Amino acid sequence: MGNKINKKGFSQPKEEQLQKLRRDGGSSKKFGRIENFLQKNQNPKIERLKLLNKREEKEIINKLNEQFGIKQIPGKLFMRGKQRIFLYIGSFDEENIRELEKIVFVERAGVYFGKIEEYGIRLSIEGTQIMKEEITKNIVELKKDEMQTWMMGHEVLKKSSFRGFVIIKYKNDMLGTGKASTEKITNFIPKSRRLRDKTIEK
Repeated sequence: MGNKINKKGFSQPKEEQLQKLRRDGGSSKKFGRIENFLQKNQNPKIERLKLLNKREEKEIINKLNEQFGIKQIPGKLFMRGKQRIFLYIGSFDEENIRELEKIVFVERAGVYFGKIEEYGIRLSIEGTQIMKEEITKNIVELKKDEMQTWMMGHEVLKKSSFRGFVIIKYKNDMLGTGKASTEKITNFIPKSRRLRDKTIEK
């Protein structure tokens, strides 16, 4: 397993050596060499959160409308990199985020909403639940046994006329996004959120 990275981007053992040198009152020359070494070996800069402007937000909403019938969203959209989308409902703007980033690492603003992929936007479980009343098309409803299979992280063997990303629904609950093909629906539920598969015994 690799070394843990602290807030400065230094591996933990190197940072511990630096702290020890400070405590022991090491020579300023040696101390300076270590500081310079650590500064040069920081992790690559992590891409910052970006508040989407009106044009960029409209492009996302237009795509969501095309895929799922969504016409509006209840908040602001942030992105990290070119794929991950976050939905934020609050008074912070990008300037506030930048000020906060000066004192602490800001991983996200709001909830993880979805991801831009080759075949369109894949909404997260929270994304489908928040947009429940707005989603009007490309919905696949599951039976109880299919829902259990889905929530355990397995693909669902189900013939469908849909292709590409679809919203998974069981009764009144939205359960995330799947990718439909002729014979099955591919599952994207993270391992940490799957139900225990009781058919698999260790």
